[in-house]
Amino acid sequence: MLGAYFTGEYAVESVALFNPSIVPHPDQTNVAEGDLRFVLSLRAVGEGHISSIEFRTGVIRRNHAIEIDKTSGLVIAPEIDPEPTFPKSIFLHKLNDNGLENNWSRSVMNRLGETFSRSDLDDAMQRASHEAQPHSEDVRQTIEFLHWVVESNYEVNFDPANPLSERVIFPVSLNETNGIEDARFVRFVDEDKRATYYATYTAYDGRRTLPQLIETSDFLQFRVRTLSGPAIQNKGMALFPRRIDGRFAMLSRYDDENLFLMFSEDRYFWRNPQLLLQPCWSWEFVKIGNCGSPIETDAGWLVLTHGVGPMRKYCISATLLDLEDPSKVIGRLKAPLLEPAAHRMDGYVPNVVYTCGALIHGGQLILPYGLNDTEATIVTIELEKLLAALTE
Repeated sequence: MLGAYFTGEYAVESVALFNPSIVPHPDQTNVAEGDLRFVLSLRAVGEGHISSIEFRTGVIRRNHAIEIDKTSGLVIAPEIDPEPTFPKSIFLHKLNDNGLENNWSRSVMNRLGETFSRSDLDDAMQRASHEAQPHSEDVRQTIEFLHWVVESNYEVNFDPANPLSERVIFPVSLNETNGIEDARFVRFVDEDKRATYYATYTAYDGRRTLPQLIETSDFLQFRVRTLSGPAIQNKGMALFPRRIDGRFAMLSRYDDENLFLMFSEDRYFWRNPQLLLQPCWSWEFVKIGNCGSPIETDAGWLVLTHGVGPMRKYCISATLLDLEDPSKVIGRLKAPLLEPAAHRMDGYVPNVVYTCGALIHGGQLILPYGLNDTEATIVTIELEKLLAALTE
């Protein structure tokens, strides 16, 4: 106990390790033809039910055999960047959302460029304060709020000498003091062909949940961003892997019951959710949501969904959306794709199968999933058969 106290050690996965998502690894050098190196993210739960993000790496062989790289059993916390940079749009949206657009905040924002550092913001706030009259209550609230936004948008950096399986993203801001939950990673390719890995996740402070966004290009430097807009509510947001008609697209369980679709010019601001799917079958009648980002196929956008039914039983199913207009539903499975087996219902949270993202390789859907919020495994499904079932 004394050793743990003085070293500050924390067993990040002492309770559970589950709810994976999978993406192609950014480094595919020295990979045999037909093979794919991947990154698997997992939700780890430790003492006090605090969730963090862990990683595993491995290779999917051309014959669809899956190999997970060995891990050392240790994890390393990153360095928190003391001087991160911020997109100005995040602050403008947040001020507007909270009714804090006033002469003082406009004076601060007008002094800043489209991106700025923490020092730039401190300097702009100081200059605006010198020119202003004694602070009114709304100015004091604005100052406190800007400090909150700064602390909520942060950057962390890992040492490249540490394998990816030793890197853990542990809660940093007050928004996530009780956990970083269910990260849905996606490899996003923008119109300039540049690839960025995004992950929508749920920040939990013990009382409230808040959707947030992680950005990285190399799994060494991670930027955490707050999201804004009237559609930023509840859990389960998932970003499409590319723009559609020049706009970002997102799935969301906006009302905590149904699945919604929304578009935005700005990936940090979301509004106008459109109802996409409602519970239909008995096994999803309590609520439905996505199980990760949509996957592009020639037949349409393949969306894995989760359904919550009687006795809070979680199942995984699938839906197919039109490629050009994803508000059009082409097909929907009438039965679960995966459901908890009768002989394997016990665990940290019983009666649950759940995933945060899959990928396609060599004609197979590679689907990692968590079982009973206790462990994680991977199943492969023949894509052609799944698409045929969705388009019958």
